Amino acid sequence: MLQEILLSLSGHPSPLLRSAASSPSPHDDNPISATISPPERALLQSLARLSDLHVSLQAAAAHLAASHPSVICRAVAAAIDARHLAAFRRKVLDVEATVLRRDAALVGAYNVVPLTAVVAEFDGWGRRLEWLAGVVRAMGDGKSNGPRGGWCTGAAMVDFLRAELRTGYSDVEEAARSLGAVAEAAWVKQVSAWVLYGRVPEFGQGDFFVARRGTGEREEEGRGGALAGDAEAEFVCDSALLPEFVTPATVASMLFIGRSLNQIRAKSADDYSLRGNDHLSTQLAKLAALRHPIDSATFSRTIADIRQFLSRTTLQRLLPLSRVLETLQLLRDFFLLRRGEFAMALTQQADEKIRSRWKRAENLAYEKRDGLASATVKEGEVAAVLARTWAAMGSMQGEHADEDEGLELARDLLRLTLTKSKAATPAAPGTADGGLNSIAPTPFRNLLFSVPVTLTLQIPSPLDLFLSQADLQTYTAINSYLLSLRRAHIRLTDLWKISALRRHHPAPPGPPYGSTRGGREKVHLFRQRHAIRSSILRNAWATASAAIFFLGEFEGYLQTEVVAGLSDGFHRWLTTGEDEQRHEDEAHKRRSAFAAEGPAASTWRQDEDGTADDDDIWLAESNASATTTTSSPSLPDEPPSHSYRDPQTLATAHRRYLRALVHRLLLTQPSFTDPLYELLVQIDHLVALVHRLQSVWAAADLEADAGVVDAFVDLEREERDVQREIRGVEGRVRRGIEGLVGELRRLEGSGVLLHGREVEGDGDGGGAGGGSGGEEGDDWEGAGVRESGEYVPRRVGGVDRLLMKLDFGSWFGRGEGGNDGLDEDGEL
Repeated sequence: MLQEILLSLSGHPSPLLRSAASSPSPHDDNPISATISPPERALLQSLARLSDLHVSLQAAAAHLAASHPSVICRAVAAAIDARHLAAFRRKVLDVEATVLRRDAALVGAYNVVPLTAVVAEFDGWGRRLEWLAGVVRAMGDGKSNGPRGGWCTGAAMVDFLRAELRTGYSDVEEAARSLGAVAEAAWVKQVSAWVLYGRVPEFGQGDFFVARRGTGEREEEGRGGALAGDAEAEFVCDSALLPEFVTPATVASMLFIGRSLNQIRAKSADDYSLRGNDHLSTQLAKLAALRHPIDSATFSRTIADIRQFLSRTTLQRLLPLSRVLETLQLLRDFFLLRRGEFAMALTQQADEKIRSRWKRAENLAYEKRDGLASATVKEGEVAAVLARTWAAMGSMQGEHADEDEGLELARDLLRLTLTKSKAATPAAPGTADGGLNSIAPTPFRNLLFSVPVTLTLQIPSPLDLFLSQADLQTYTAINSYLLSLRRAHIRLTDLWKISALRRHHPAPPGPPYGSTRGGREKVHLFRQRHAIRSSILRNAWATASAAIFFLGEFEGYLQTEVVAGLSDGFHRWLTTGEDEQRHEDEAHKRRSAFAAEGPAASTWRQDEDGTADDDDIWLAESNASATTTTSSPSLPDEPPSHSYRDPQTLATAHRRYLRALVHRLLLTQPSFTDPLYELLVQIDHLVALVHRLQSVWAAADLEADAGVVDAFVDLEREERDVQREIRGVEGRVRRGIEGLVGELRRLEGSGVLLHGREVEGDGDGGGAGGGSGGEEGDDWEGAGVRESGEYVPRRVGGVDRLLMKLDFGSWFGRGEGGNDGLDEDGEL
């Protein structure tokens, strides 16, 4: 019987032990069951349970190790059999050897082996085998429905084993630690193939957190390179396939490293300087040195070291800083409108195209019923407008147009395209770095052509390491916003070019007719006519002037205070590596400390601007000379003092720069952008009505002076209708500007904007204006602890200064008496 028990515990099913352990029934004729006492049967039941667990675990582990789609789960299943079940079998052999040696620990007098002693030898194994059975159940059998057929993912198994470490049993904790080390080692091997060679694992790639989107291409090993399409392949990350100890920033770093290595392999076929990347295998020692269970901070530092090593050795040649600065210069010039001639030429060419389309539609309307359909702008015409814009900019520069490298680069990369009527808000570039602020869905892109048109950029291959499509969508939204303001300003100022409306004063006809009575009466009639027309347009000119002032001051605030300030700070961080915010904080602390000491302080203080007290002029001069010596510009051939910044650091800083830019341009406040869009629409309406009134008056002059009569048009009625519409538009423009100024005051007072500094993540800064919430509080100045050399956006803006310039007095706000000098129709 003892030999049967040991054979059964070794993994051989035993009907004899199972029948002996089962409870006897009244109709049972088995003599063995009848001769076993209840205490012995209880002991045999525990041994039978161990035997059944061993047999089932051995079969299940072999099945999972051969068929599970996850490499990690296969490794865990193999470790269950090779380590823990093998240890149980060795224990059985040890017990058998002890019995054969007649060791007194098990064998008593007369060679009797107590059953209780045998059961005591396997004390604790029941709990361990029960736990291993739970692990096998957690890996699944693939029979249930679901996206992966009921199989457990490798990341879920890693998290499960790490959670099982928190137990009160030392043997279970040791087993969980052993299997967890196996699972983490298998996962790290998969990660090493990606972060060291940029390759998605061939086997078990459905369980890997990185996948290639939209293509089934596989890498070719035979020719020592990658497919040509690998450089353009888009890799995405599935967060559900990642263990919990991997932080979002580490995920972004791993995704960036693999994408970079794929581009390097694809480009190394043409560029010999990028070859020889096998030295990245030296970084394998850092991954192999990880101790299990893996600490989140240690793993993040390891990935960061690999990323920096890759940046120092290869990426500096693939994406030099000069290329990054050139691209940012292009985005600043044409998307953020630093080159004002681009906005002017594009607006003029777009207006010319719209006018020509409507003239053609009017001509075809007499012949076809669908003449208005021909006024729709097509994709080819939009591209032609951009081509004529480049030609107009080239003509502005004359013979030096070919020397403008930025213009040539923009001509090659920029595209003007039609988009859908409702474009999606720019999404987060990645969960690792946090999303950009939600841009208000105000359709500024509809104003240029009356259809959704956006300016886009074709991102070259190396530049997509730090410039993503989400960043480009943000630039597109900012460009539509700024361009719509510039376009309205240009169209309003063009009204002053209509001399016949602004300052037309008819001269007397030449002699001899001018000296006659009829000639003088005709001149008097002309002058009286134009005086009446000038009085009619008086309110329109006042409204247009006020709108020009508002747009000019608001554009000046956005361009000089916000865009220029943030762009210059970001450029300074890129070129010098200095933390602009850190210098400002230190200067502010020094000023505060000096002010706290008061006039009684007798020691000399020197501020950051070099000024000093008069207590010790010799000390002041020595410090000034020392400051001059240390701040002297370096020689041209000296390398920059800061180390090369890897593309991921650039991408993170660039997204932070865009986040600050979007917020401080007020693009995150629909309560401001929606009425601004309505104001721009009313300004377009006002300009169109003024042009229409000018054409009606020109036709009326031809009819009265030359006898040219159009029988299909009632000029007097049309003139009255246009004048009435102009008066209504004047009131709407006035109320629109008044509402925008009031909204700016409300945003300033609600805590959303406070002297150019955002109150983020404080919980009380939203007010009615909202704010963007506390999820981005760590990315703004004054929040959290910053690393040395980390980019922090400048403190720019200051809506209070803008409001001081926009104070129009009584033109906007009605006093308590309700009289602002304008009637209900907007007339003086």
